[in-house]
Amino acid sequence: MPWIQVKLQSTGANSERIEDTLLELGAVSVTLEDSADQPLFEPPPGATPLWNDVTYTGLFEADADTDLVDAALRNTLGQDTPIRIEALEDKDWEREWMKDYKPIPFGTRLWVCPSWLTPPDPNAINMLLDPGLAFGTGTHPTTAMCLQWLDEHDVAGKIVMDFGCGSGILAIAAALLGASKVICIDNDPQALLATRENAARNQVEDKLQVFTPEQLPANIQVDVMLANILAGPLIQLAGKLAGHTNSGGDIVLSGILAEQAVSVSNAYVTAGCVMDPPTQSGDWIRLHGIKA
Repeated sequence: MPWIQVKLQSTGANSERIEDTLLELGAVSVTLEDSADQPLFEPPPGATPLWNDVTYTGLFEADADTDLVDAALRNTLGQDTPIRIEALEDKDWEREWMKDYKPIPFGTRLWVCPSWLTPPDPNAINMLLDPGLAFGTGTHPTTAMCLQWLDEHDVAGKIVMDFGCGSGILAIAAALLGASKVICIDNDPQALLATRENAARNQVEDKLQVFTPEQLPANIQVDVMLANILAGPLIQLAGKLAGHTNSGGDIVLSGILAEQAVSVSNAYVTAGCVMDPPTQSGDWIRLHGIKA
């Protein structure tokens, strides 16, 4: 069946009004996309982050009254609101989005593969991971740099912590690369659920232990500490993360903008770590240190 797509741009503050209007007019789905490549930083607990400039797309069945849709949106947002209405060719839209995801290599051993595709190298370490509600499929530079570090280092037999585990991508990679145990921490219940499900899909659930920060036992010590979060929380947590790391253990930090690298590195030096020069990808930094 062919479809009609209605697309417009507005502020994030209008999201509820626009979504409600499109759905009341008969849209079968409403999609929100960033219009200006704006990064979203960590929101307060319970808050839903949204971009300042948003592109809204409503998908309607072919017999929808487009004049009515156009008039209702202009009455809601103003008569000068730019609205684009176009017919779409008939496709299997439930599967159409899948074509944008491909297997991605990280280093020489590790691949991240969508579950509906055959891994290109059956002899590699292939992690099956699908896009989902919890972020983290390896495409962002911060995640990619952490995966590359794991690929380049021997974690076999080691205890690893993934602080801020999200989808569990780093934790599962560590487990597939031979870690004996991986401690997964996140304050988002959806992230913890995604981590458990992805671990089961990759048959490493027996290696993972999942906690909220409040549940983390105080006596847990690890050989490798991974934290791909943000600079502010990394600085605040420096003592805690270093405290859970064994002497001689590795600390791998990401989610850091280039101009934040010195502040984060200094916090971990103060916490008793010897820090290496940063590794950079685009605007983002990965830091590595050894717990003294």
